[in-house]
Amino acid sequence: MNSYRGWGVAFAVAGTLAFSLRPILIKLSYAAHPVAPTTLLFLRMTLSLPFFLAVAWWLRDQQPRLSACEWAAVAGLGFLGYYGASFLDFIGLQYVGAGVGRLILYLYPTLVLLISFLFLGRQPTRRQLLALAITYAGVALILSSQAHGGAEGRLFVFGALLVFASALLYAVYLVAGGELVKRVGSMRFTAYSMAVATIPAVVQFVALEPASALELPRSVWTYAVILATVSTVLPLFLQAEALKRIGAAEFALIGALGPVSVAITSALGLDEPFTLIQALGGALVIAGVLLVSLKRS
Repeated sequence: MNSYRGWGVAFAVAGTLAFSLRPILIKLSYAAHPVAPTTLLFLRMTLSLPFFLAVAWWLRDQQPRLSACEWAAVAGLGFLGYYGASFLDFIGLQYVGAGVGRLILYLYPTLVLLISFLFLGRQPTRRQLLALAITYAGVALILSSQAHGGAEGRLFVFGALLVFASALLYAVYLVAGGELVKRVGSMRFTAYSMAVATIPAVVQFVALEPASALELPRSVWTYAVILATVSTVLPLFLQAEALKRIGAAEFALIGALGPVSVAITSALGLDEPFTLIQALGGALVIAGVLLVSLKRS
């Protein structure tokens, strides 16, 4: 049993750190070449697609077939939670640092709480309300450190709002998909919804970008391959196995490593500012999210 849980912790840490590479890889791609977000998202989705199709094929006879309504729900949630949220995140990271972007994206558990209250009538507890106050006080600190006057400050706020919208779409996806995942199965739901989300990414690329947009430096292709495999496919399945082995409460604690690792790595490798105010704001965000996550668990 100890070995079983030990591997669960290892999977959670590895999955969290792998997923945390995403904003760093996106920022490195932007720095290496003026690649458009539509092109980078297209590469991420199409390069990861074979892995999700393989998982979908492997699970094809292990669970009941989906009804037409379930297929429609999977398609809609895949469009919303994977394509929509990813596209907004990719655009937002053009204007905010990877560390700040990851902290804002990490707000999604608090947004799940708010959506559940507004639309499902689930009353928040005092502890959850305190967690919300702590979390958004941290966000205010982070934004105040960079949201100064001038064009650069306005672009920073615009990028932060786009990343926040990405977190909101992902929260809607989690709330709406909660019951569907129970019926479909988490692995199959992830594989199907990711495969469906590839379609709008391809259509968007074909409609907006010329074929020459794929004439990219080797470094960008390298980042895109790592983004699709190490930071998309691998963490999704590692985290699914970790949740099964250690549960959501312990996973929430380990998940807090994500924003911290991104902030530190960005400051060291991308020369992004990491001030004392940002560190304090990040600590408040992580503390508030953990209060919400652990209480919900």
